[in-house]
Amino acid sequence: MDKVQYSVGDIVRMKKAHPCGSYEWEITRTGIDFGLRCRGCGRFVMIPRPKFEKAVKCILESVNPENML
Repeated sequence: MDKVQYSVGDIVRMKKAHPCGSYEWEITRTGIDFGLRCRGCGRFVMIPRPKFEKAVKCILESVNPENML
């Protein structure tokens, strides 16, 4: 199975909702940690790559169309 490539600017849907109620996040940084901005309230968080990859459900919008699931 191929690894999914995430890019800055991608919009992803997470399995669990943010406390504001939004499931959508924009990726603002990639690497060892991922920087994410909530599309509902604008909160910025950093989470480790393994936790992010486990929590992401799908890519809703991608800057690279070939990354869409």
